[in-house]
Order: sequence, then structure tokens, then C-alpha cells
Amino acid sequence: MSEKKRSKPAPLKAMMALLLFGGFLSLFNETILNVALSQIMADLHVTATTVQWLSTGYVLIVAIMVPISAFLLHTFTTKQIYTGAMGFFLLGTVIAAASGNFAVLLAGRMVQAIGTGLLAPIMINTALTLYPREKHGFIMGICTCVVLVGPSVGPIVSGVVLQVFSWRALFIMLIPLAGACIVGGLLVLGSTIELTKPKLDVPSIVFSSAGFSLLVFGMSVIGSDTSILVTMLLFAGGALSLICFTVRQLKLSQPMLNIRVFRKPYFTVGAVLVIVMQMVQFSLNILLPMLFESGIGLSSLLSALLLFPAVLVCSLMTIFSGKLYDRIGGKLLIPLGLLLMCVFLVMMTGIQPSTPIAWIAVINTLIYFGIALAWSPDQSNALRQLQPEEQTDGVAIINTFIQLGSALGTPLFVGLLSAGQSRYLAAAATADAAAKTQALYAGFRSATQVAAGLIAIAFLLSLTLRKERQNP
Repeated sequence: MSEKKRSKPAPLKAMMALLLFGGFLSLFNETILNVALSQIMADLHVTATTVQWLSTGYVLIVAIMVPISAFLLHTFTTKQIYTGAMGFFLLGTVIAAASGNFAVLLAGRMVQAIGTGLLAPIMINTALTLYPREKHGFIMGICTCVVLVGPSVGPIVSGVVLQVFSWRALFIMLIPLAGACIVGGLLVLGSTIELTKPKLDVPSIVFSSAGFSLLVFGMSVIGSDTSILVTMLLFAGGALSLICFTVRQLKLSQPMLNIRVFRKPYFTVGAVLVIVMQMVQFSLNILLPMLFESGIGLSSLLSALLLFPAVLVCSLMTIFSGKLYDRIGGKLLIPLGLLLMCVFLVMMTGIQPSTPIAWIAVINTLIYFGIALAWSPDQSNALRQLQPEEQTDGVAIINTFIQLGSALGTPLFVGLLSAGQSRYLAAAATADAAAKTQALYAGFRSATQVAAGLIAIAFLLSLTLRKERQNP
């Protein structure tokens, strides 16, 4: 029987502040080591291939936890799941800060991911439960602002910290913040989401975990020394596991994840658009620093600071677009945002070594202006197609697709950049420093051309969206 009794609500602002800060910490933590990898390699005496597991292993665990979040949110109270997730995050952070070798550091990072994989779904689901549906666009704007800004701010803050302290300081500074979140959760949160206590289905968890982890791992080894056969086997194993997971969910009276929501075409379109936008925006945060550092010779900190205007504009506009969605809907906002993304990505394909750095930063900011217009309204529009009892599953699916977009976009666009570099150098008469710089720009143009093409397809797909359904 459903447990519909809710705890006495604390002030909404206090609850939202706590949820948003927890969500921000989880996403901020995702990229905080990006500019510290070289220092970790030297300190712990590991190779570049080995150190990448700090990112790969983290994403693998997050990809496993996010699909399970719908089941957990219907099983435990908001207070229990939030403090539990933050407890894992704190434990992993302490392990990582105290680590004396790479294996312990990796273990700490993966324990962190058990908690952080749940914090964003907790944030979004609880926020949508606390506020009436006519304000969901604005609330999603705030939540998706955190989703976009957190990973972008991580490298900037860590770049500043690393100017003075070692990489361990990145973990040490998180300890009191995570501790404060746990105390806040115990004091402020209660039970906000209806508890249906679904039965634990172990095969569903096994199929889901195997499927998403194999897919993400397969994506992460693209472009490495891993053989094509092994990569294909990883993808095949992941696909087969997800097929088994799908079949099982359709047979269960209480599925772990209600995938029947995909029968609603406009939810499916919105979920696909999330993957495409995430592929592009996440990869730009990797491609542009590569261009700034390897092509222009800037420091990692200065490269991160050049991306900050785009982060600032995106954070402000995402909240504004969410509020605008509540007034006019997403039928205009989503295509307009994608169209702007496409136009300015086409402009990005024309940059040369002589292009001023400031102009590149301006174009990137305008691309993120388009992302901000489409990102929050697209997710709000997709979730609006669902019944209230389906919303938790919808949020879990959207967040899973965000992770898949990140995992797929990085190897795709970095691979295109590398392939473009190789083609240019193969045709060049010499391989001096100037030719290598030109090759990097040629590879960057190849990657952004494909990105512009994908966004153009997404724009055409967004034109099929109808006026959003008003569910009771």
C-alpha cells in the first residue's frame, strides 16, 4: 500500500537551497580533477591511460546509480536517501583525500560516485514535488542551471586551488561542505515523494548495471589502444543487457524503471534532444581547452577562465528560459535555442589560428545562449507529457540520457578532432610546429562541423513538438 503521509514541510526556500547545493556539489565534483590529472600522474607515478580511470570509473558508477534512482526514491524518504547519498559522497571524499596510492584514490572516487549519482535525481524530483505544475518550468530552469554550471565551474575552481595547493586540497575542501549537507538534510528534509515501496528485483538491477556500465565503458575506450573486437563486444554486451532489462520491465507489475513512458512520443523526442545537446555542450568544454592550451599555448587556468562568460550567461539564461516556458511553453523556445546553437556552431567551424581568442570566447558564449534557451524547456516539456506518478521514472531516464550524452560525445568529438589532425598532417609537406597547429585547428573544424550537423537534425526534430500536455 502506498505511503501517502508526508512529513511536516520545512520552509521551501531552505529545502530548495539544500537540494540545489547538494546537486551542485555532485556535478561540480564530476569535473574537479580535470586539470589535476597531470599532477596526480607525477605524484602517484601512473600513466595517462591509468589516470583516466578517475573519470571513467566515476562515470561508470554514476551510470549504474542514476537508473536505480527511481526505485530508491519510491522506497526511502527524501531525508533518508539524501543523507545516505551524501554520506557515501563524504566517505569517498575522505578516502580520496587520505589516499597514498592510485588504487585507494580510485576506490574513493568510485565511492563518491555512489552518492553523487543519486543527488541530481533527488534534487529534481523533490523540487518538482514541492512546487505546483504551473511553476515547473521555472523550477526546472533552476535545477538544470545547476546541472550545466556545476561541471563547468569545477575546472575553474580547481585551477585556482592548484596554483597554491596540491590535488588533495580539492577533496579536503569538499569534506566540510558534504558534512554541512548531511546536517542540513537531517534538520530540514522529510518525506516529500510518495512511497510505494516497490519490490526489489535483483535481475533488473543486474541487467541495468551491466548494460549501462558496458556501454559507457565501451564509449570510453574508443580511440584508445583497445581492439575493435573488444570494443564491439562491450557494446554488444551492453545492448543485450539493456534488451533483457527492457523485456523484464515490461513483464513486471512494479518495474524498477517504468520504460512505458517511451510510448509517449513527445517525451521520447525530448529525451533524444537531451542526449544530442549534452553531447555537444559537454564536448565543447573539452575541445576548446585543447585548442586554447595546445594550439595557442594558454595555461589550463586561463583556458577555464575564457569559458567562464559562457557559463555565466548560460546560468542566468537557463533560469530565465525556465520562467519563460511557464508563460509561453516550449514549442517556440526549444527550436529557437537549437537554431541559435546551429548557427553559432557553423561560425565556430570557420575559426583559424589568426582568429582572436576573444572572438572564439564570444562565439562559445552565444552557443551557450542557445543551449540555455532549449535545455530547461526541453526537459520540462518532456516531463509535462507524463502523469505525476510517472515523473520519477521520467527524471531518472532524462538524467541517464545526460550521462550517456557525456559518455558518447567525448570519444566521438575528440576522435573526430584527432582524425582531422591526422589527415592534415598526412597531406602536409612538413610536420613543423606551424603545421601541427594548423592540423589541430583542422581537427577542431571537423569536430564542430559534425556537431553543427547533429544540432541541425535536432532542430528539425524539435519542430515536431506540439503544445505541451497539461496533466492534472
